[in-house]
Amino acid sequence: MKNKIEIKNLTKHYGGFTFDNVSFSVPRGSVVGLIGENGAGKSTIIKSLLGVINTDGGEILFDGVPLGRLGKNQRQLTGVVLDDVSLPSAVNLRELNTVMKNMFSRWDEQTFFALTERFRLPRDKKTGEFSKGMKMKTAIAAALSHGAETLILDEPTSGLDPVARDEILDILYDFMQNSGHAVLISSHITSDLEKLCDYVVFIHGGKVAVSGEKDALLEEYAVYGGNISDLDPAAVVRVRRRNYGADALVKRSMIPPSFGTEKTTLEDIMLFFVKGEKL
Repeated sequence: MKNKIEIKNLTKHYGGFTFDNVSFSVPRGSVVGLIGENGAGKSTIIKSLLGVINTDGGEILFDGVPLGRLGKNQRQLTGVVLDDVSLPSAVNLRELNTVMKNMFSRWDEQTFFALTERFRLPRDKKTGEFSKGMKMKTAIAAALSHGAETLILDEPTSGLDPVARDEILDILYDFMQNSGHAVLISSHITSDLEKLCDYVVFIHGGKVAVSGEKDALLEEYAVYGGNISDLDPAAVVRVRRRNYGADALVKRSMIPPSFGTEKTTLEDIMLFFVKGEKL
């Protein structure tokens, strides 16, 4: 099976908001980044994948098996880390290891303690006394210690200092050395995604606005700060107007080299789609 996760025509209605026919996949051996502004629908995707909410249409497959047909052992092949990390507050890491051993049939305490040691987490301190960064590291260590082949991560580096973020990215790099693994990571920190991801899915207004191979997307688009009226309108994707002028997100291949453009980032692409307008 080529794809670890497939989302097909996912639809969910929330009052005046519709999550409309969203489709994308997470290929085996890849990291897929999920980006978008608050309220765009990223959390809806994560909750749908976890079976926390019921959808109004569409299909979710893990290794080709529909979500509703996954058995306990199949579900344990997915590790989950959420932004609002929830750990038993009255236990230390030794006790947490015992709890997890009873929950997961493939729990590997050697891996768990190796990872918590790598993260320099104290074994005898109650997790309720941990900082947010320490709790996130604990959750990631746990997700990687029960034989998971797929990781679903919701803002795993949010609110962490650069050193802690880099440590987490290193762990994810190591996880992806196995070509049978895959990661879906939702994050507002697009610079982390640029370092880590193979593919990007940008959700805007409940729809997939842009998706594709990360490097190809960054090559396809560019930022132009000159006179927009000089451009072929077909080359202009979005325009951001400011007090001092305007910038445009353009298709690089349609801009003459003499015009001069700047390299784009994932953050640029997101901002142009959210705050910009069509020409």
